[in-house]
Amino acid sequence: MLSDYLCFAVYSANLAFGKAYKRILEELRLTYPQYITIVALWEEGNQTVSSLGAKLFLESNTLTPMLKKLEAMGYLERQRDPGDERRVRISLTKSGRRLCEEALKMDPVETGLAPDEFAHVQSAVVTLRNNLIKSVQSGE
Repeated sequence: MLSDYLCFAVYSANLAFGKAYKRILEELRLTYPQYITIVALWEEGNQTVSSLGAKLFLESNTLTPMLKKLEAMGYLERQRDPGDERRVRISLTKSGRRLCEEALKMDPVETGLAPDEFAHVQSAVVTLRNNLIKSVQSGE
C-alpha cells in the first residue's frame, strides 16, 4: 500500500509544509527555496555559492538563477572573492536582513509536536537524509 512507503510519508509531509508556509511566503513574496536561502544567509553571511549550495542541498544550476533573482529583488549581493576571483561570495543587504527579521516575527508554522517530539522527529529526518545521501554516493 502507498501508505506503507516511507518515501510517500516524507513527500506528503513536504507538501503539507508547503501549504503550512503558504501564508507566510505570500506575505514575504518569496518561494520556499528563496526563504530558506535568506535564512541561511542571515545565519551566516558572506558565504560562497558552493558552501551555500551544500548547506541547502541545491546544485549550482538551481541556486545561481535564484540568487540572481534575489539580488534583483534587492535582498542580497554577490561579489567576487578578492582572494580567489573564481569564487562568488553572497551576503544579505540591509533589505534582506530586514526581510528575514520580519519573517522571524511571523507566527511559526504549528507542527502540533511537543518540544521533545519535535527534536526527535527533526533528528530522525536528518539521519534519514544523511543515510540516503551516503547510499547514493556509495552507489556512484
